Amino acid sequence: MDADTTAPSARDAARVAAACRRIEQADTPPSLAVLAREAGLSPHHFHRVFKAVTGLTPKAYVQAHRGKALREALARPGATVVEAAFDAGFNAASRFYDSAETLLGMKPAQYRDGGVRARIAFAIAQCSLGALLVARSQRGLCAIALGDDPDVLLRELQDRFPRAELVGGDAAFEQLVAQVVGLVEAPRLGLDLPLDIRGTAFQQRVWDALRKVPAGETVSYAEIAARIGSPRAVRAVAQACAANVLAVAIPCHRVVRSDGGVSGYRWGVARKQALLARERRAGD
Repeated sequence: MDADTTAPSARDAARVAAACRRIEQADTPPSLAVLAREAGLSPHHFHRVFKAVTGLTPKAYVQAHRGKALREALARPGATVVEAAFDAGFNAASRFYDSAETLLGMKPAQYRDGGVRARIAFAIAQCSLGALLVARSQRGLCAIALGDDPDVLLRELQDRFPRAELVGGDAAFEQLVAQVVGLVEAPRLGLDLPLDIRGTAFQQRVWDALRKVPAGETVSYAEIAARIGSPRAVRAVAQACAANVLAVAIPCHRVVRSDGGVSGYRWGVARKQALLARERRAGD
């Protein structure tokens, strides 16, 4: 069998770990050729092994690390956008502004200032699973949350966007909320609304795979890892599910343990079980 198609060995995993440290410590991200040479592998083989171990390509890992470094730099008291950009490894302003908004989900200055000047409409409703909060940014739905206490849901939204302008939804927004309620009550209906999906490249790959799982079906964390081409990244898949903030629209409730057992859910295991049960009933 070709070496490129075999599962990564412990030695390959150690090589990838060393490459990750190299990326994280470098002022300028090393090229694929440099990383592969230092690992003692061909660029093609190194690229495949790196993705199998981390769930990301080397380029996506660089972007994810830069995004994390940028968020941390912008969070420092008194930080300027330019200083944060260079601290995060961007050595050219044009490259920074080309990618910063995608990494952060908003303009860098807005992120630094806690979402200041970002306008987020929201509403809280009731559904069969309890309180439901729906929020929309200029890009699309940025939060769908379930819970027992509406005040807790609102505080969580405020914590995510501490200086954004949170405004109550108008009549048109209430119609959007009604669509989301309909999705919760009958997930097979689907939701044809734009989503403001913010996450790392790996998280977005997981969430995209989840959206392709039909209502009434379940998959394991291992199956999702395999579907995105990263069979060893089962734990990272579980973490991506836990990081999802768009309940039901990104159906992480359809992911179960390999033995079929229902495990953790951001909005409570009982709600996960209820969603799965109603999807099964609707398919009978």
